[in-house]
Amino acid sequence: MSSQPSRSEHAYQQLRASIHSGQLEAGSRIREAELADRFGISRTPIREAIRRLESEGLVCSSTHKGMMVTQLDYQSVIELYQMRELLEGAAAAQTARLASDAELSALRNLLNAERQAAEQGAIQQQARINKTFHQALYQAAHNRYLIKSLGSLQDAMALLGSTTYQVGNRNADAIEEHETLMQALEARNPEQAEKIARAHIRAALTARIELLNQQFQQQLPQFEEKSVAPLTG
Repeated sequence: MSSQPSRSEHAYQQLRASIHSGQLEAGSRIREAELADRFGISRTPIREAIRRLESEGLVCSSTHKGMMVTQLDYQSVIELYQMRELLEGAAAAQTARLASDAELSALRNLLNAERQAAEQGAIQQQARINKTFHQALYQAAHNRYLIKSLGSLQDAMALLGSTTYQVGNRNADAIEEHETLMQALEARNPEQAEKIARAHIRAALTARIELLNQQFQQQLPQFEEKSVAPLTG
């Protein structure tokens, strides 16, 4: 029989994966009873899993909804990308200095795969490869604390849902930014790699803000319809 800690760990991993995949979207309610039925376990390990996710900022308590997947406000998004710019710039510089030839080759292969996905119009696949490219960049920096910090930021990024690759030419622009970064890494130029990586994240933030504005405009008519009472009399 599985121990309670292992049941809690299983529930934690499954819930975390559901948030990262977008199956559980930001703002979704987290109901202990439903999750207990889903996993076929008692509420106690579910509660422990939720507590861990809350400590990581992936779920939070709401006055009206109870526990829910965290929704980031506008200022949180700005701060998230500011930290990404700083840390990914540092990771790029470290990768230029410390990455093995094999690690750089793996990054180049990922970039080639990302370019192929873009050419095929497979935006979601491109977004997944993009995430893998960035994770490989972090690992190639060979700094455990930097990797851990960037992993935490990636958790927060999962709360944003939709990829910015659907905004304008962002998917094509990102490929060229990655190509320029890759050339700096292969040239073992840490200063240039950091500069390019930081500019890449700033461009991603610009696209994210545009996407958030688009989503707000789409929601506004629906909100007004619910909020404005019909005139009578």
